[in-house]
Amino acid sequence: MGFINKIEQGLEKAVRSTFSKGGQFEPVDIANRVRTEMDNRAYAIPSGRTIAPNVFTIEFAADDFHRVQDWGAPLAEELCDVAIRHARAQAYSLRGSVRVTFVVGDDLEPGDFVVNSSQEKIAAPHQETSAAATGAFHRQARTPSAPSQNARGEASLPSRIIKPAAPHTSPAYGGRAEPHRAAPSFTPPKPAVQVVLDINGELYSINSFPVVLGRGRTADITVEDAGVSRRHLEIDERDGTYIASDLGSTNGSQLDGAPLIGRREISNGSVISMGRARIIFRLMVPRS
Repeated sequence: MGFINKIEQGLEKAVRSTFSKGGQFEPVDIANRVRTEMDNRAYAIPSGRTIAPNVFTIEFAADDFHRVQDWGAPLAEELCDVAIRHARAQAYSLRGSVRVTFVVGDDLEPGDFVVNSSQEKIAAPHQETSAAATGAFHRQARTPSAPSQNARGEASLPSRIIKPAAPHTSPAYGGRAEPHRAAPSFTPPKPAVQVVLDINGELYSINSFPVVLGRGRTADITVEDAGVSRRHLEIDERDGTYIASDLGSTNGSQLDGAPLIGRREISNGSVISMGRARIIFRLMVPRS
């Protein structure tokens, strides 16, 4: 039985999904927050799959970090399994093996913690199992490291390979494992791109995300159209992927001719419609 499962069993008569600020959290609280983070950051791609984050950095207050040290690497590994099980249950796809890291966060009060996530195509080592998970236990090097840790106060856990997809299977959980390949010694940097929104023929250069489009004054870009809500549409960027989502508008939005439901990935040339407004999403490489 897993580390978190044991604790959850002991909390059967006091089920909790959150805890009040300043209270004492347990591993089950961290697991619940990881699941919620995956749900909040998941988005659909044109192939019909839903992508969820696979890398989690969990920040704790300095006063609480000794408890995290006591739980240590077994908790990090179990949280990897929590993320994998949740991805399976929700039919999420993961673009790499799962990694969990604990750090001391700034400006956090005792009893509080923050889960940050991203998606990375993490190269998997040689060992193969039925799921993918790696874990890391980090702490700031304010005191001499314990003998079991390296100079950075880091203890890496055994990793388990992520399997590429066979036809008609999830990329995270099916297919045959690829042989390990060494990373190239040098990867040319990708050219910088500039996001430009073509809204009814007017060009808007986007320098920060998220950006909200709508008819109201609180929108980042104002679209004068009676069929557009005050805060109608949001475009965001996550780890190099661009995502569009309707903000609960009255008349809805369309992406490439289909209703925009939930969070959807967009790419160069994607066309979004709201009201009578037509928005073309452009990725442009500035001239040198």
